[in-house]
Amino acid sequence: MPVIIKNKKAYFNYHILEKMEAGMVLSGQEVKSIKMGRVSLSGSYVIIKKGEPYLTNCTIPPYQPKNAPSDYNPTRDRKLLLNKKEINYLIGRSGEKSVTLVPLSIYTKKNLLKLEIGLGKGKRKKDKREDLKRKDIDKRLQHIIKSSKA
Repeated sequence: MPVIIKNKKAYFNYHILEKMEAGMVLSGQEVKSIKMGRVSLSGSYVIIKKGEPYLTNCTIPPYQPKNAPSDYNPTRDRKLLLNKKEINYLIGRSGEKSVTLVPLSIYTKKNLLKLEIGLGKGKRKKDKREDLKRKDIDKRLQHIIKSSKA
């Protein structure tokens, strides 16, 4: 399961409560572009329109810009493939207070592209500062351990 792209901002801005896997409806050139790593998940989110989940605001540039169709939209809404039970579960959970559906990563699984969706609850500034402090302390400890071994 090689990960193609990871949404690092999602882990910084949200407490991830649960994770779920979904397929995506893509055109051929979008698949090639994603497999080359030319995709951006920053600022994207999952919405549910008429009982169907969509990935919104995900930027996938054309594989070959000169050969792209004239009506190609790199930020169009892309339908997600989930079974009915999973969709109903997401509808119920996303209706709760301050719960958001956030795309976490895109990866390959048996030659198919999959999107990992997370149910996220927004972090406050205080929580974000604590995460940064914890990360800084861990980095310093690793540096001290590494320098003491040498």
